Amino acid sequence: MALSASDVQTVYSLLSNALCSDENLRKPAEAALAQCENRPGFCSCLLEIIAARDLACREDVRLLASVYFKNSISRYWRHRRDSPGISNEEKIHLRKKLLSHIREENTQIANQLAVLLSKIARIDYPKEWPELFSFLVQQLQSADMLASHRIFMVLFRTLKELSTKRLISDQRTFSEIASHLFEYTWTLWKSDVQTILQNFSALLQCINMNSSAEQQNDLLLMCERWLLCLKIIRRLIISGHPSDTTSAQEVRQVKEVSPVLLSAIQSFLPYYSSSLEGQIKLCDFMKRACTKLMKVLVALQCKHPYSFGDQTVLPAVLDFCLKKITNPEPAISSFEQFLIQCMVLIKSVLECKEYKPTLTGRVIDGSGESLSLDQRKKSIAMAVGDIINTVLPSEGIILLCNILIRRYFIYTAKDLDEWYQSPEYFHHEQDMIQWTEKLRPCAEALYIVLFENYRHLLGPVVVSILHEAMNCCPPLEIEITPGMLLKDAVYSAAGHAYYELSSYLIFNEWFHGSLSIELANDHPNMRIIHRKIALILGQWVSEIKGETRKLVYCALIKLLQDNDIAVRLAACRSLCYLVQDTNFSEEDFFELLPTCWSLCFNLMEDVQEFDSKVQVLNLISVLIEHVGEKIAPFASQLADFFHKIWEESTGESLLQIQLLAALRNFVFSLGYQSSICYNVLLPILQKGIDIDNPDALNLLEDSILLWEATLSNAASIVPQLLDFFPYLVAITERSFDHLKVCDQVAVSIIEDYVISGGIGFLNRHASSLAKLLDVIVGNVNDKGLLSTLPVIDILVQCFPVEAPPLICGVLQKLILICLSGEDDCNPSRTAVRISAGAILARVLVMNTNYLAQLTSEPSLSIALQQAGLSVNQNVLLCLVDVWIDKIDNATAIQRKICALALSIILTLRVPQVIDKLDDILSVCTSVILGGGRELSEEDPSGDATSSSGPHNESHGYGGFASKEFRKRQIKDSDPIRQLSLEDVLRENLKACAAFHGDASFNAAISRIHPSAFAQLQQALKMA
Repeated sequence: MALSASDVQTVYSLLSNALCSDENLRKPAEAALAQCENRPGFCSCLLEIIAARDLACREDVRLLASVYFKNSISRYWRHRRDSPGISNEEKIHLRKKLLSHIREENTQIANQLAVLLSKIARIDYPKEWPELFSFLVQQLQSADMLASHRIFMVLFRTLKELSTKRLISDQRTFSEIASHLFEYTWTLWKSDVQTILQNFSALLQCINMNSSAEQQNDLLLMCERWLLCLKIIRRLIISGHPSDTTSAQEVRQVKEVSPVLLSAIQSFLPYYSSSLEGQIKLCDFMKRACTKLMKVLVALQCKHPYSFGDQTVLPAVLDFCLKKITNPEPAISSFEQFLIQCMVLIKSVLECKEYKPTLTGRVIDGSGESLSLDQRKKSIAMAVGDIINTVLPSEGIILLCNILIRRYFIYTAKDLDEWYQSPEYFHHEQDMIQWTEKLRPCAEALYIVLFENYRHLLGPVVVSILHEAMNCCPPLEIEITPGMLLKDAVYSAAGHAYYELSSYLIFNEWFHGSLSIELANDHPNMRIIHRKIALILGQWVSEIKGETRKLVYCALIKLLQDNDIAVRLAACRSLCYLVQDTNFSEEDFFELLPTCWSLCFNLMEDVQEFDSKVQVLNLISVLIEHVGEKIAPFASQLADFFHKIWEESTGESLLQIQLLAALRNFVFSLGYQSSICYNVLLPILQKGIDIDNPDALNLLEDSILLWEATLSNAASIVPQLLDFFPYLVAITERSFDHLKVCDQVAVSIIEDYVISGGIGFLNRHASSLAKLLDVIVGNVNDKGLLSTLPVIDILVQCFPVEAPPLICGVLQKLILICLSGEDDCNPSRTAVRISAGAILARVLVMNTNYLAQLTSEPSLSIALQQAGLSVNQNVLLCLVDVWIDKIDNATAIQRKICALALSIILTLRVPQVIDKLDDILSVCTSVILGGGRELSEEDPSGDATSSSGPHNESHGYGGFASKEFRKRQIKDSDPIRQLSLEDVLRENLKACAAFHGDASFNAAISRIHPSAFAQLQQALKMA
């Protein structure tokens, strides 16, 4: 039922109650509002409340109404099948009334109205609302300051929304909007700049004179409108024109706007350092204005680099930014956000690929247009290169490098205080913070790009600063002096540029001559240098060679004992890098393992942050993986640690995921000794694979991987592991998605149970196994089937009598796959059909009576009909056609299985068999004559179902056979390999002749081509 004007007061009351702190009033009101959301007229009622500005209407209720209105637009403005939504008549009313109430005095409500107008425009403009922009521009002509500010707020939100639409038609529409709006907005912006500057100048001249509150508010509104105009101009140029990188065509607006923006920055900056006592909002505007202007210049350079690289733009902007970085005014040096944007712009210019000279030759394709485009790009790149070389000559590059290291890399007193107050938080903040958010990370990012571009020039410079710092701050220094801070800074520079700097600095000499001595200095103030050395050892890992490597291991182990958490965490990370390095030496590190484990365990206890715990766990996991079987002496100690951390991390699923990964490496490293940690491992594993566990959604995937690792490294399937199998069935029944994510792993788990569990597993979990295989075969794609079918084949091989009746539903599905005939031009489907056919052939060979019974089951006939498969003959004879047709696509063992099955078919008392005698004998002959060689060449252990881990070898530890070795034994003992196809065929031909009579049999034999018959005779005479 639709809402009308008479319901406005009711909706107002509901909104008012929804803001009430009393739950007895709030919850029913929220429920009633939720029911009203999709009713026609609801948005109209909300708009009436928003538009009401009398004293009786509360501001907070109006604001809540605007929020509900905005949400309703998102949900119901478009037509939906499950809801009548908002009618076209109501939409027209809403659009018209919204535009008439743009001049909203409450800023929060005005912002909500701007957002919801933009959402409507995204859907309705231009088809349903073509007059939107013309109306807004018309209103601007006669608007007062507040109204014009609100209109620009709507314009900004709407343009931002429309610019995100990606269809070509939408982008073309936005370009048209940009062409109409740009000149007006740009003219107004330039006018406002002058007005704002005049007002600021007047304020400075009569700072002690009290201006009226109304004048100040108008000035602030103008400032905010000016900022909105700036954002709109940025949006119009960035989104209203395709990037000039594709066409190398000049974007006129970039050349027009950029110099004016730079001039505005230069005009505003002096006011940053001026004294505007009591004018906090105006000071805040000044900071935002200067920063935003620089951000717009950065955006223009990134979007339209060729236009920005013009002689009228780039030199002045680049020179300005360089001067502000290298020689800022005293007040500007504390204006971090502005300096960051200056660095971002220089970095963007230096790493811009469009400004790099092309290294490829010209390609002439017959059209002069593409050649002309390449020439234009090359010409612009050369011109920009000349500009950069002029503005930033060699001495300028060296100066910038020096300034970055000596001024911006240096820790401030605030940095050191933050470190002292919270070392752990300080360590992670250096990693997690975006480089564009703080000055030092931004300076480091600029330095890295600068060094990459001018490595040959800056390599000796950095080494020179390094030697200077080492002389100013000797290794035994204990005071935090400027020399120590400079050493820390240049160590940072050396770490960031390790790859390029290695040609100028020999690490071994640096380590022995300075770093190792500094590490021996245990004074607390040396934590600054110690942390940086710890990071350097991880960054320079590729240059640590020979005997130095062991000394570095020892150094990092020592740093793990430091009193400062930040130092220990830095050492933890670098040690992880060294262990993962290809030159990691197990021999050198083995004697350090006991100490390393203890220090890691202690660090885990001392840290509080999640990221710290993950970092320590990662080191432990990496160590376990790379040490391998040598982990055994520490197994008990590690198991206790894992148990303790698991218990302490209850409810912290992200940390437990890391723990599960570490446990998996632990199991792989222990190999067939992993049973010594089952008292800890199995309870953890059981919680992870139990879908009723509250954290199952987060832990299940990693738990399945750990489960597979545990099984594949088990010397035998212990009873508790055997009890886990039904969990796999529960997982597939709850959500097959988990199995799809870990399809290979799930199949490998089944295979482990079949191979290692034996008849005991089959007797205990027969129904669960049948259900699981039925679900998998019925749901996975061809890739999943190719992983699953080998496991079914092993199951039938190991239990030829027990397994086929158990998996009758699966075998029926395999028959449907074989008879589907959908493998034309599809290699995967062909492989699936022949693998399925080979399994059915094996059943026929090893349990002949059962397959004959299965193919005559009524349920199979029903399944065939439901699948739309028309079968006009005995199903076994249809399978004969598949075995004959696909024999060339089969592996050697599959060929022999199919040939044996075909020879057994000869004994069936079916008259049609005699008609297929020629084809059957042809297949058998080819397998006999080529089978022995092919079988000997085929790798009996090759299989795609097992998931190999870090230490998955052919033989286990302590004399236990590995999973792969057990699989090979099973395949080598395959009865199919032992059977003689020649003997079987010879005997079955006699049975065929006896059943069909000599006359019919000899007539069929006579139809065989003489050469084929000769090959048959040759094959049957082979011993």
